[in-house]
Amino acid sequence: MTLKPSSFLTSSVSALSGTVSNLNHELLEYVNPEKPTHDHSSVYYQRFYISTFNLDDRAIEAKFSSPMVVTNGDRVTVSGYSKGNRFQVLAYANQTRQVSQHENWIVLGLGAIFFLAVALGLLNSELVAEGALVPKLFLLGFVGVAIYMGYRALLVREAISLLQG
Repeated sequence: MTLKPSSFLTSSVSALSGTVSNLNHELLEYVNPEKPTHDHSSVYYQRFYISTFNLDDRAIEAKFSSPMVVTNGDRVTVSGYSKGNRFQVLAYANQTRQVSQHENWIVLGLGAIFFLAVALGLLNSELVAEGALVPKLFLLGFVGVAIYMGYRALLVREAISLLQG
């Protein structure tokens, strides 16, 4: 049985098209607190590029690991979901510049499989069988992360298919 994301995610993911206005690009950097102060390599930084703009009359927010290729006046189609009063972008296609970008759903899927495998390994451990609380909490945590990453991968996949369809 093949499970298509669109069979249960259609209400979550939608696509919008319009012209970009009020564009604002920001860079959010997280620094590892254990990084030596004399080391300036980028390995210790986690960067997120946040673009906020209006797409016709809707407020849009996009967070990617690389800058979004968009300027004011570009014709763009975004797919994602509404969160509060903003539309969160999972994938976009810029028709003006012929560029598209999306989150990496394959890595999210592999991460979900990894966390699920760790949870299964923990489930077979003697500590869980003995009824210890801490291993059960770890088991619950790993399963929760695996479910979230799998769901997020399906959302991104659905967002990409909305742009292509």
